[in-house]
Amino acid sequence: MGNPTVTRPPQPWTAPTATEPVTASVRLPGSKSLTARALVLSALATGPSTLAGPLRARDTELMAGALRALGTHVSTSDDERWLVRAHRLVGPAHVDVGLAGTVLRFVPPIAGLAEGRITFDGDPQARRRPLGPLIGALRSLGVRVDAPPTGSLPLTVLGAGRVTGGEVVLDASASSQLVSGLLLVGARFDRGLVVRHVGPPVPSAPHLRMTVQMLRAAGVAVDDTTPDVWAVEPGPLTGRGWEIEPDLSGALPFFAAALVTGGEVTLQGWPHHSAQPIEQLRTLLQRMGGEVTVTAAGLTVRGTGRVHGLDADLSEVSELTPVLTALAMLADSPSRFTGVAHIRGHETDRLAALAREFTALGADLTEAADGLEIRPRPLRGGVFRTYHDHRMAHAAAVAGLAVPGVEVDDAGCTSKTMPEFPALWSALVTNKS
Repeated sequence: MGNPTVTRPPQPWTAPTATEPVTASVRLPGSKSLTARALVLSALATGPSTLAGPLRARDTELMAGALRALGTHVSTSDDERWLVRAHRLVGPAHVDVGLAGTVLRFVPPIAGLAEGRITFDGDPQARRRPLGPLIGALRSLGVRVDAPPTGSLPLTVLGAGRVTGGEVVLDASASSQLVSGLLLVGARFDRGLVVRHVGPPVPSAPHLRMTVQMLRAAGVAVDDTTPDVWAVEPGPLTGRGWEIEPDLSGALPFFAAALVTGGEVTLQGWPHHSAQPIEQLRTLLQRMGGEVTVTAAGLTVRGTGRVHGLDADLSEVSELTPVLTALAMLADSPSRFTGVAHIRGHETDRLAALAREFTALGADLTEAADGLEIRPRPLRGGVFRTYHDHRMAHAAAVAGLAVPGVEVDDAGCTSKTMPEFPALWSALVTNKS
């Protein structure tokens, strides 16, 4: 017998501290949200599709693998151009969702259209991510789903090859992905689909608008004129070429570096018209002391070296909360963030994790039910735990710009959406990018 494999914990990564203003022009990977939706729509389309500039990261590789498991041809051999050809959806198959919310919530509705048994499981933390409303919605549409009473992973979809469709009511206040997952597949249901949300507001509304916009681009008729109601007409989806924009959420740490250091960072390849929430981000950065411009060169953020606190409802841009919290720690006045109770169900309980880890570095902040209150004061170095959450690593990196000795326990978790983040970040801070 050979020796058992020993799994060693990752080595801490010391976040680099800036000694001068950061000035850089960076080209970042494609948007995770756009890449995931384009893959799903392509797998359901008639005719081939291509994705130009897709994100290659753990989440999108898991999505590609899930669609392959169901019979779709997905070629990712060319980093810059992926090819997708739809085929009949069949089981038996197993889908590894990892820790990807998109795979967790977008693929089970597709499995309802497959013929056969499709099982789902993922990382231990994925079993705690909200899924119950989607399971209930699929069951109400006649899809057979076996799942624990907790409404979570592991689950099995017993696909019949078709779904009648109709109207479904659910509470999607835990995640907009619960609605998007249904909408993306609704046109393939015999009678189409009407999704009606009942409950507290759906968070991350820009992601829902992105879903609707991309459905229409694929030839699907969607009526979203009634608040909290989305009606998808039955019909074919058209294969097409998708141009994937740079990832705006992933760009925020780099823009934050401009604010903290009084530098200038340009994100290359930014489109004139975006499906991502650029206006919300622009407003937040300006309120915190930045200047934001869009030119032919890209999206540029300039800072003065002074960061201002702000009071903001982040419900539409909750992915930005960790990095904005790090910025608020370095601001010249207090901040209050609200509207993000749902991020307790993300990769980790982000509110609790941010409060715990920044407090360990000497911060003065209060965790509220739906947000955080931050009162800036000098921080000290120390180990910052990520809880396998890429956004926590981004927050630690931003804090480390001004605080020597911030050690990220697992920078490798950034592979979820940007495997090259540690190298890109180090090059940026040392002005070698």
